[in-house]
This record gives sequence, C-alpha cells and structure tokens, in this order.
Amino acid sequence: MNPPSRLLILVGTMTNTAEYVAQAIEMDCADLIPEIEVRMMDGLDIRVFDGDALYLICTSTYGSGDVPDNARALYESLGNEPKFLGHVRYGVIALGDHGTHPQTFCQGGRRFDERLADLGAVRVGDVFCHDASAGTEAEVVGAAWCREWLALAMQPTS
Repeated sequence: MNPPSRLLILVGTMTNTAEYVAQAIEMDCADLIPEIEVRMMDGLDIRVFDGDALYLICTSTYGSGDVPDNARALYESLGNEPKFLGHVRYGVIALGDHGTHPQTFCQGGRRFDERLADLGAVRVGDVFCHDASAGTEAEVVGAAWCREWLALAMQPTS
C-alpha cells in the first residue's frame, strides 16, 4: 500500500489547546506530507472516516475523563452507528493534566483510541499523552511527536 498523501487532523477541544497543537502540526509538518487539513470535530460523525486519509485525533479531556463537547457527536456516532473501519490508519494526541486529574489523565484521547480500535481501525504508534502540568508547551512537543509519528506512518505497508 502506498503512503498516504493527506493527513486529516480531527480536533476536540474546550479551551482551544488541541486546536493550537493541530495548527502547529500543520505548519511544522507540511514538508512531510502533501496535504494537511485541520478540522474541528463539531458536527462530525463516523462518516468522516469514509475518506482516503491518514487520521490524527487531537483532543483534550474534559470533566470526569470525557471527550470535549465539540467531539461528543463524533465519539457517540462511533458507538451508535458502528461500522468496520479496517481501512483507517490513525494516531492519537491526548491532552490532559496529570497533576490536577490523575485518575482521568488523557481519557478523552484514550476513549477515541478504544472506540476506533473496536471498529477495526489500525493505530500507528503509541498514543501520545501530553501533561499540562509537565511544564512543556503542548504545541511544541505535539509537533515534534507528530514529525516522528508521520515518518512511521508514511512508510509503505504491505
């Protein structure tokens, strides 16, 4: 299988941090893949995975380990309208704050990962968890992680 020519970053956020991470990736990784699209999850459902792209879920965690409000419809559609997503290759950037919420740290991203895996989608690499209490900028470390992740994801698969 040929490497993907398009990266679709799906953003779930309450405070815009995940959007800033996605925008940093869009700027920093433009030399690695021909097309990068950042799309907020607002109003999306499982059909967003019908296209031909490499997918990156970039989401924060809200409340008691929930997905952000703008990601809820997409997340719920993965459970309410299940279909086989074996053609989907994806990665996850999960944002959280271990210092404030250790029990639910990065659960928004982990929930998406579990649902996608249950539907047969194939995760490339490990889930990247950024800890807001670590003193690092999510945009900087997220973009650096994505460069390494894209190098792995762009390798031809058999």
